[in-house]
Amino acid sequence: MTTTGGGPTLLYHLYRSATALIAPFAYRKVAAKLAAHGVSTERQRERMGQASLPRPDGQVIWFHGASVGESLAALTLITHISEQLSDAEFLLTSGTATAAQVVAKRMPPRCRHQFAPLDAAGPVRRFLAHWRPTAGIFVESELWPVTLVSTRRSGAKLALVNARLSDRSVARWQSKAPTARFVMDQFSLFLTQNQHIADNLLELGAAPDRVRAGGNLKAGADPLPVDADALSQLRDALGARPAWVASSTHIGEEQPVLTAHKALLEKHPDLCLLLVPRHPERGDEVADLIAKAGLSCTRRSKAELPTAKTQVYLADTMGELGTWYTLSPIVFLGGSLEPIGGHNPFEVARAGAAVITGPGYHNFAETFPPMIAAQGAVEVHDAAQLETAVSHWLTQPEALQQAQNAAAGFATQQAAVLDGLVETLIHELDLDPSNG
Repeated sequence: MTTTGGGPTLLYHLYRSATALIAPFAYRKVAAKLAAHGVSTERQRERMGQASLPRPDGQVIWFHGASVGESLAALTLITHISEQLSDAEFLLTSGTATAAQVVAKRMPPRCRHQFAPLDAAGPVRRFLAHWRPTAGIFVESELWPVTLVSTRRSGAKLALVNARLSDRSVARWQSKAPTARFVMDQFSLFLTQNQHIADNLLELGAAPDRVRAGGNLKAGADPLPVDADALSQLRDALGARPAWVASSTHIGEEQPVLTAHKALLEKHPDLCLLLVPRHPERGDEVADLIAKAGLSCTRRSKAELPTAKTQVYLADTMGELGTWYTLSPIVFLGGSLEPIGGHNPFEVARAGAAVITGPGYHNFAETFPPMIAAQGAVEVHDAAQLETAVSHWLTQPEALQQAQNAAAGFATQQAAVLDGLVETLIHELDLDPSNG
């Protein structure tokens, strides 16, 4: 591997020393968060690099995704690479209990999950000594200096895939240019979501021959699981009533959604809104907003079903998006009316629904413009435009069907890029079955 970024900087050494000192205190904090989600003490210690599973024989390929979205993207890659490397074993790490719970239900063969070690010398050393990965593949934006440097020095090649760095993150790294170049030099390969991110990585010191613009890995993910019993119960409860979904909403977004729904009820009095907050623990808060809007509500978290009088069904639970997307062909994706970055439209499209988004989808800047151009998605800016978009599709079934078809076709087209990315990873990281 050609060196382009120079050796370790003073800032890196200071960071390494500081993280070694604060690791025990950081561990108390992260362990408490995991414990609050019911994670056992044994598994909490994984954050200190203490494995709770044995290492399998042979080649172990390590994937890391910070949270749910990145972990699911990693599972997509693992599934495709495992088809090419029949003898390889896979390790997936993440930092959150929610991600662990989600991937546990979708783990492919020859794969196991651990919580990622804290980015400090001791935890990383213990982690690497146990797992001895052949390669480390990091998803999106996880740039932990001690982890990256230690893994590369162990002999494992590194890749950053689905690479995504916010402008704020790029600015922070640019202010530490020598250290940024050193960190970038740990990677043998960068696969970015778009050319803009590729350009940012080059500015931070990534070697041009290692940076390649690609598509979004999330396009190739399997469709979200559907609970057939829950879907049947909801369809029976709603009967012939039309419904639309407002999914993964954040603070500040429920209000315009509810305003739009009240306006829609004037034209479509039997319409039901399935409101799915991004964080289910906000259920009580969102229920209060619904009540203040003068709308009737039943809640999924209380095992309730919509009644004939239910105007809003509050789906304040985890892991059921696939069911809601299958139930309704009209989905507004939250995280976009506020400047949050948007959420994954491929999950909606692969469930057969059409997409409505706000303008704040910068985390999917390579996805939404062409999807909108293909007429599989619509962009709105406020409650009035949201009401107009939903009403159009409710009253124009042919237009809705065209949008559904366009969204599904776009997702299929984007997913086709994945095979090429897999071949690139196998070649550039030397992921030969005989390794390990």
